[in-house]
Amino acid sequence: MRRESGISRDSDNLLLTDFYQLAMFQAYVEQGLTDTASFELFVRKLPPGRNFLVAAGLEQAVEFLEGAHFDKEGLDWLGECDGLSNTALKALEEFRFTGDVDAVPEGTVFFAHEPILRVTARLPEAQLVESRLINLLHLQTVVASKAARLVLAARHRPLIDFGLRRAHGAEAGMLAARASRVAGFSGTATALAGMRFGIPVVGTMAHSFIQAHGDEMEAFRNFAHSRPHNLVLLLDTYDTEAAARKAVVLARCMAGEGIRLDGVRLDSGDLDALSRRVRYILDEGGLTDTRIVASGGLDEAAVADLVDGGAPIDSFGIGTSLTTSSDAPALDCAYKLVEYAGLPRRKRSAGKATWPGRKQIFRRYDVDNLIKADCLSTAGSDEQGRRLLVPVMRAGRRICQLPELDAIRTYAGEELASLPEPQHHLMPCDPFEVDIDPSLDRLAEEADRLIDRMETGLDP
Repeated sequence: MRRESGISRDSDNLLLTDFYQLAMFQAYVEQGLTDTASFELFVRKLPPGRNFLVAAGLEQAVEFLEGAHFDKEGLDWLGECDGLSNTALKALEEFRFTGDVDAVPEGTVFFAHEPILRVTARLPEAQLVESRLINLLHLQTVVASKAARLVLAARHRPLIDFGLRRAHGAEAGMLAARASRVAGFSGTATALAGMRFGIPVVGTMAHSFIQAHGDEMEAFRNFAHSRPHNLVLLLDTYDTEAAARKAVVLARCMAGEGIRLDGVRLDSGDLDALSRRVRYILDEGGLTDTRIVASGGLDEAAVADLVDGGAPIDSFGIGTSLTTSSDAPALDCAYKLVEYAGLPRRKRSAGKATWPGRKQIFRRYDVDNLIKADCLSTAGSDEQGRRLLVPVMRAGRRICQLPELDAIRTYAGEELASLPEPQHHLMPCDPFEVDIDPSLDRLAEEADRLIDRMETGLDP
């Protein structure tokens, strides 16, 4: 039974693609270029400031492939606006993905040049799904990688996704909530993500709630009576320290009604200084168990500074910097043909050359279970180490149930714990070098000879 992906009704509509995919599809079909092809999705180089990436989005990618289709409206539009041939339109109408998929599990730590997904199918099929697959895997991998850095910075303090309002659209906001959960976030403020993905939902109040009342104490009291469970009050609408004292008075009054003040939130100002002052006021008032939540333009550097500086903050709400991955919003990722009709293929462009053939990542660990080395080799190699790419789909159908989100979150935590010491820190370090097996050098030479023969008109 398919789980709902939590994304839009157009998520598996194949018209959601770059138009050149359709143009190539027509040419492939009409010219009989329909042998089996393999494409691999990888990142050429890590963005500045990133020592590793976290793979995410596989569940949505698989759901897309399972349901990928053209509807009548789309086919009619194609026939009218561009005049695709009847042969191509018929093939598009009948399109169903029937290929194989191998991928690294969601939550896996990976590095440059390592394929995180391989599609093997008839060439027109494998080509046509490219744009949407990149779209789905790129977004969640970007956000999960950002979220993982925040998790490392917070050092086990809970993190909440506050980023929907600044996300680049509804789907992006939903999938960002999911990706942050993959990387270890504790919850989200996005209600629909809570329903679709089973993520714990967290919410406090806005400054407007305070401003709508005659005075701050009245606002606190009304909110407490309306939301007596997991009560968190926002303190910095007017005077933060004065609001903290009002919160103490309210908590004492409400104790007889069985209402407990679970937390207070700080959303602006000098969070280090204010959290220390508010902590003193709360403790002096007997509210030693009341948590302090901080939010307001935070990124991993700010979180690390607060944690390392000993600020008495118990959890963090992260918004814009998370859902937009503001310092590294895009990856130099590609989905490239590596094999066609049983022969290796590769791109030789300067600065964008690719390794040919179906590949496997072999990961080896040291005695402390830290990543010691990754070796990129051919898929049929018998190298030592854990094989990161695993079978996911065969003949268009998933061959196993993908893990639930919380299981992925646990696995991602283990992956982060396995990072070598330099990559584990926020500061940039020398790139993790992935070993290239000599078999790939030999295969590249074979592919180059094949290209040269074809270019000179000789029989390959």
